[in-house]
Amino acid sequence: MNDGTVLLPWFVIRQDDNGNRYRVGRFATKAEAQRIADSLDDLGPERRYSVEKLNQNGGGRQ
Repeated sequence: MNDGTVLLPWFVIRQDDNGNRYRVGRFATKAEAQRIADSLDDLGPERRYSVEKLNQNGGGRQ
């Protein structure tokens, strides 16, 4: 990118017991985001963290 901005297209998403979803981090690579999601999941018995890529419209779930 020539304008000096850094693209961070990968999100770590947390889903709570009520189905609400929150972005908890943005990362440059899927591997980096997945590593963080996995480490956060290790804190509890249920899988609550997932990885999603920024879509063309600026949101998650591509």
